[in-house]
Amino acid sequence: MQSFIQPVIDRYGTSSDQLLPILRDIQSEFQHIPAEAIECVALSLDIPRTQIISVIEFYSFLHSTPQGKYALLVSDSITDHMLGKQDLMSYMASQLKVSIGELRTDGLVSLNNTSCSGMCDQGPAGLVNGYALTNLDRPRIDAIVKLIEQNIPVQQWPSEFFMVKDNIYLPGLLLQDPIAPGDALKARFQKGLQQTLTEIDVSGLRGRGGAGFKTAMKWRFCSEEIETERYVVCNADEGEPGTFKDRVLLNTYAHQVFEGMTLCASIIGAEQGFLYLRGEYLHLYDKLQNILQQRRHSGLLGNNILEQGLNFDIEIRMGCGAYICGEESALIESLEGKRGIPRNRPPYPVSQGYLNKPTVVNNVETFFAASKIALEGGQWFADVGTKQSQGTKILSISGDCTKPGIYEYPFGTSIKQVLHDCGAASDILGIQIGGPSGTFIAENEVHRTLAFEDLATGGSFIIFNQSRNILDIVKNFTHFFAHESCGFCTPCRVGTLLLKKQLDKITEGYGSAGDVAALEELCQLVKNLSHCGLGQTAANPILSTLERYPESYQQRLKKISYEPGFDLDASLETARRLANRNDAGAHLAQVEED
Repeated sequence: MQSFIQPVIDRYGTSSDQLLPILRDIQSEFQHIPAEAIECVALSLDIPRTQIISVIEFYSFLHSTPQGKYALLVSDSITDHMLGKQDLMSYMASQLKVSIGELRTDGLVSLNNTSCSGMCDQGPAGLVNGYALTNLDRPRIDAIVKLIEQNIPVQQWPSEFFMVKDNIYLPGLLLQDPIAPGDALKARFQKGLQQTLTEIDVSGLRGRGGAGFKTAMKWRFCSEEIETERYVVCNADEGEPGTFKDRVLLNTYAHQVFEGMTLCASIIGAEQGFLYLRGEYLHLYDKLQNILQQRRHSGLLGNNILEQGLNFDIEIRMGCGAYICGEESALIESLEGKRGIPRNRPPYPVSQGYLNKPTVVNNVETFFAASKIALEGGQWFADVGTKQSQGTKILSISGDCTKPGIYEYPFGTSIKQVLHDCGAASDILGIQIGGPSGTFIAENEVHRTLAFEDLATGGSFIIFNQSRNILDIVKNFTHFFAHESCGFCTPCRVGTLLLKKQLDKITEGYGSAGDVAALEELCQLVKNLSHCGLGQTAANPILSTLERYPESYQQRLKKISYEPGFDLDASLETARRLANRNDAGAHLAQVEED
């Protein structure tokens, strides 16, 4: 084992911030991270063994116990459920002769769920050894089972199993005319630093990850910090179920995203950048590395970029399956080789980010837009959209529509127009705007508009028709948040689990009116007392649907004042058998009818 680990350490170095890539490589070799490997890494990086164990336990894609030679994960997103995921997964388990969540006794294959694989436009989807599998159906599963039983390496599986399409249906201001590599940087050097920053400011560009903070202001704050060692981080950890636009931007427009990062570096004075790539997008890793290398050969990265004295390079860091790392301070912690726990703020990352140095963290779409604004000018962008929301927004649309994929709209576009374009039928039940943490709107709200002042979104639209059950949707979202809570603060760690249990009690038909009231009260506690955005938004699916579809909850309730969440009388069955009693006195009536 030492003979394998030492070259890995030599490749990444002995800085503790390289812990995650080192652990990923070890797991790729051994299908888990053995105790002996933990000892070696702890010694080499000079960090406590317990720190490494806590990191392994934190990330979904790292394991301290063996996984299968073929590690299969199937996406548990609501869109996969809508496409028959549960039946397919049961079929897959039966064909592979392995239980869900377990390793087969011969160690050949393991099967489990994963929250969302970022393929909501081409599901049901999954991962095998980290690589995306799209459009799963029974014939494809039969073929996969055959390949596994024959021990065929994943690299030799049919390429169509791993085909990931962009599905761009409506390109707009940004998508229809990508810039040539280097053009934005040439424009920046021609206009000068201050004028370029002014153009970004005039454009009104706001962060496209969801928070909507003004990009020019963030860059200016960072550039004004006294500390001169600064960093640029591109947040490509889009983990919100239903969101996949960053996947498309990095697959087809990566040059422009990297150009935006380099532009930012030239303005804030950074020499090092990171692309934090979602673990589910492993299929993009080699392609992106090649593009970075092309840019180095072209003088667009490295030392003395375009012979203008700018030094800047970009490193790709892979995530390890933690939704919370989409939060910028949690992402920075992950970059530093730690568990992705959101930091207390202030200080903000622009003052103390990566390694406590000034750091700009922006979303993929933000860098993508900034590079074109630098070339075309701020007013070109600001002339589109609304007064408070300039420019366009790129959407990932999935669910009950005929054309799930990528669409770009000017801000101010109505939801009705979006539904028309993507082929959503007229029998709309509702639309989840901005993923599970966003807002669920009903069919009678389609006149509302895409805009920060109305319906803000990081880019996810999930459409549901009248055949869907609102409580099944809310249940999926609530289970997602309970699973993804980082566990740092009690209101979120405990609260999301209680939300899950209370909602399950209602959806399974054991709830009463008092349970709904208790559920709503619990929602407010989790929303108001949680440490970061995950907990603060985890109750949104329940609250927004309680407001719009109270009858859906009422229909599941029993006409009693209170009922416990479990069958008390049934739990005494063992005691009755041991006592050899089954008379009326040995039974408990646990509810009282009104």
